[in-house]
Amino acid sequence: MKYVGEIADPIHKYIRFTELEKKIIDSKVFQRLRRIKQLAGAHLVYPAAQHSRFEHSLGTMHLAGLAGEHLFSMGVLDNESIQELRIASLLHDIGHGPFSHLFEEALKVTSNKNHENIGSEIICKTEISDILLSFGYSPTNISEISFGQSKIKFKNEIISGSLSSDLMDYLPRDGFFTGVEYGKVDYNRIINSFRVTNNDNLALDISSSYSFESMIISRYEMFRAVYFHKTVRSAEVMLLHSLLLSSDILNLNNITLKDHLNLTDDNILWNILSSINNEMAKEMISNYLDRKLLKCVYERFIRKRDNLTQLNSERIEELRLQIARLSNIDEGKIFLDTSGISLVPLAPNKQEMKSILLVSEDEFFKQPVSNLPLVNSITGYLDMIRVYTNHKDRKKITNISKQVLDKELPERL
Repeated sequence: MKYVGEIADPIHKYIRFTELEKKIIDSKVFQRLRRIKQLAGAHLVYPAAQHSRFEHSLGTMHLAGLAGEHLFSMGVLDNESIQELRIASLLHDIGHGPFSHLFEEALKVTSNKNHENIGSEIICKTEISDILLSFGYSPTNISEISFGQSKIKFKNEIISGSLSSDLMDYLPRDGFFTGVEYGKVDYNRIINSFRVTNNDNLALDISSSYSFESMIISRYEMFRAVYFHKTVRSAEVMLLHSLLLSSDILNLNNITLKDHLNLTDDNILWNILSSINNEMAKEMISNYLDRKLLKCVYERFIRKRDNLTQLNSERIEELRLQIARLSNIDEGKIFLDTSGISLVPLAPNKQEMKSILLVSEDEFFKQPVSNLPLVNSITGYLDMIRVYTNHKDRKKITNISKQVLDKELPERL
């Protein structure tokens, strides 16, 4: 690997880059990531959380490079494969829209797209493709590695999943910028313990299993303290509903690749605020900017054994309208928010992690999650259900929400 420069970074100290990586980083398509916050509305609770998808992508590339160099030292990879891994990880978030996963929530409703299929289009159909081809790399191959579709399984696992460079960058980065203490990850220990089986699966030396467990617990705590924080989510509910109310203005139902690449956090806000016939969305965005956020009046967390949906979108809307009707309050003042996560990272194939592949004295074996006491304690899925409102009669809405939702929702599935 021939590096041509380096970038100072608060998490990894210095991130080196090659000539090819420099070309990609300097492209208009990639520079757009500077204007997309990593944590959407979290800065309204954690003021320093202003970091973007841009620096996270650089950090993910850096860690994938460390993994590649370690596997090179073991004779698993050559230099060209290290560069492939680094490029694929650099581009793994290239498809994100404004406010990151929040925009994806809106697209799921309006067009059934996600950042991965949009990212694949960007890699294969924009200037990124031209840059890759000029250096002799296949855009299709890079896209497959970026989004977990490579035939070489350990390459997928280095970029996404429970041992991924993505996870090992965003946890310490988000922890650093929010100021919480949960995002600690001993990623050097984990990466230097990587092994590859004859079947091309990524394994971890058993000596680092404690570091792995610690990372999974850190992820769980970050979801509870930051990503699912009730006030963070309040800001995001306001943004999400503003996006959906403005779907025609933003052309979310038929969004093209060109449209997507022109959208950033700031111009989305401006487009909504400057719209003519969209008063409710404009009011919500104005309140968001002034930090006049919705108040949470009801909250439930439900642990589940599997990912079966407890409430579909139609039932959620029925319950929201029922709360509004029984409270005798304008339905536009009641917001029912539901989110769910796998409590342990999903594998690249989007399936729940049931085991981790470990190696001890050159013997590979699957360690069931049930044999990792700390990780096993948080397996399964977590559903979050909250009711938000900006109505002055919050006590009444609280009582009605408990009456309606406590009857609807079990304690645990």
